[in-house]
Formats: sequence, C-alpha cells, structure tokens
Amino acid sequence: MNKLQIILSGIVKNNPTFVLVLGMCPTLGTTTSAENGMGMGLATMAVLIMSNLVISLIKNIIPDKVRIPAFIVVIASFVTIIQMLMQAYVPALYDALGVFIPLIVVNCIILGRAEAFASKNSPFDSALDGVGIGLGFTLALTVVGAVREILGSGAIFGVSLGIADYTPLIFVLAPGAFLVLGYLMVLFNKLAKK
Repeated sequence: MNKLQIILSGIVKNNPTFVLVLGMCPTLGTTTSAENGMGMGLATMAVLIMSNLVISLIKNIIPDKVRIPAFIVVIASFVTIIQMLMQAYVPALYDALGVFIPLIVVNCIILGRAEAFASKNSPFDSALDGVGIGLGFTLALTVVGAVREILGSGAIFGVSLGIADYTPLIFVLAPGAFLVLGYLMVLFNKLAKK
C-alpha cells in the first residue's frame, strides 16, 4: 500500500465513524455544533498520530503479555498532554467537550489502530495511518456537527444563517444526533460504493 492510499483509506474505505462505526460515544455526544465536532476530531487525530508513531517505535521491546496495557499507557500519556494543552489554549472548547476528552484514552479507534496497524508497520506508515484515520474521524464529526447545528439552531460554526426561528430543537438534542448520524452513514456508504 503506498503512502497516499494509507491516508485515503482512513478517510473513505476505513472511515471510523461512517464505515467501521467506531467512536460512537464522542460522535453522538460532542457534535452539537460543527466547532465541537472539529475540536474533538482534531484532538483525537493528534493522539492517533503521536500514539501510532510511538507504538510503532517501541513495538519490538514490549513483551506480548503487557502489549495492550503498554499501548494504553502510551495513549493515556498523549491524551493527558492534549487535555492540558486544550485547557490552556482553548478553554471554551475544553469546557464544551468536557468528559469526552479524557475518554479518548478508551476510544476503540485509537487502541484498534495501535493493535491493527502501528504494531505491525513502520513508524512513518503508522503516523500516516494516524493522519488518515484522524482526518476521517474529524471530517465525520465536523459534518455531523454542522448538519445538527444548521438543522437545530440555524447556524454554522456559530454564525447565524437567519433561520433559527424555523429550526426544530430536536437536532441539537440526543435523538437528533442519532437521526443525523444514521442518514449521513447511509449517504456516505452509498456515495463510497460508486
């Protein structure tokens, strides 16, 4: 697989949200707006890239019996760094995402990519896989957040579109997240098969 295919695979063929249906908790919980979705996606992508890179570098020195716990320690370290950086530099986004930031540690996307890809490939390819999967996740969360924000509050990235009086509130609530995600999954998979 060439370098571009590794990245494109994470965006389309192995999109974590729309194809693999992974990371549903942050997808449904943080996408009340496009900004929140993008922020969560970028935080997850940063952790993916760094943890894939480090896990690929240390894969040969980790005993098999402690492989998964070692991966979790690496991932948790990067999540802590990202959490502190967000708290320091983007406190409003940090407050909006709340408990979902520390939950990146147990996000099955990150541990799955560490086990399935980073532990078997070179550091550069593993970092590219983190970029591809991270971009796929970020794009999915941003699109879900944008659709929910437009339909639920008549805005996009906080900018009013002047239709707030005509939008049903359900789309910024939990049921709206399921509806939007379901329809976007159908649309994405239909378009990806062409």
